Amino acid sequence: MNNQSSLNHPGQLTTKFLEENFLNIIQHIDILLHRKSFVILAIDGNSGAGKSTLAEAIGKRYNCNVFHMDHFFLTPELRTAERLEEIGGNVDYVRFKTEVIDGLLSQSDFQYHIYDCTKGTLGQTVHVAPKRLNIIEGCYSMHPSFADFYDYKIFLEVDREEQARRILERSGPDLYQRFLNEWIPLEDRYFQGMHIRAKCDLVLNTSSPQSTGHVL
Repeated sequence: MNNQSSLNHPGQLTTKFLEENFLNIIQHIDILLHRKSFVILAIDGNSGAGKSTLAEAIGKRYNCNVFHMDHFFLTPELRTAERLEEIGGNVDYVRFKTEVIDGLLSQSDFQYHIYDCTKGTLGQTVHVAPKRLNIIEGCYSMHPSFADFYDYKIFLEVDREEQARRILERSGPDLYQRFLNEWIPLEDRYFQGMHIRAKCDLVLNTSSPQSTGHVL
């Protein structure tokens, strides 16, 4: 496999990150798979830090399941002012726990639903077969409702200036304003209020070619 090409999304993960950290992550996964028959790995962190890109790269390396927290946005009826005041409340953690975590722990086939943000309803049904390695990626993946079920936890962070550049490149100026005024402040409250970074096994800054990671 060409590891560099698997991480070749514009502005998301640098070559330096690839060289210094990707193989280290793979080694950790290999150790876990040697010790255990069933592994769940979480990738949490800032918007624009490269969570989905890293999950995709791991998915190309292994025959694994990959789940995206973006598929568990709040439906309109759950998106109340009271709910958004709750730290970590900007995700349907109850549905994620019931549909995905409980499904994985059953070690049998299961299904879950993807939230359709264009319609504000649950849309496509995804059927999942058991696999040894399972990746949960996205902000709120380390929510305390299910964080204890993970075998390895990664936190990706990015500096504000680089975060803005990536989101603008990926999503455009209109959606960037929602990130800036709504989603990023909610993420920050979750990271700080629930001490997410400190609970992860590996923290990586993906901002620049000089970025490195460290184990907590």
